[in-house]
Amino acid sequence: MKRLMVIAATALFAMTIAPVAMAGSQQDKMKACNAEAVGKKGDERKAFMKECLSAKKAEETSAKTTQQEKMKSCNADAKAKSLKGAERKQFMSSCLKG
Repeated sequence: MKRLMVIAATALFAMTIAPVAMAGSQQDKMKACNAEAVGKKGDERKAFMKECLSAKKAEETSAKTTQQEKMKSCNADAKAKSLKGAERKQFMSSCLKG
């Protein structure tokens, strides 16, 4: 019986903590957009919030795309130079940083 109560308590704890941990970035976006929306009301606020939240997603996507493009470029350069092993690793590190 004690074992069952411990399992139930653990499951309950996990169910309450997991959503809080996952909501962090969305909450941060919402806080930032709310701070910018001061003074706006009604449809104007609704339109602004929609734009603001979608713009944040677009910025994140563009940052990922830029990093992906950089990775593709560095990979192509390493392949053209026929680099392998430690030389390739060192080249890729410096290429991605600079």
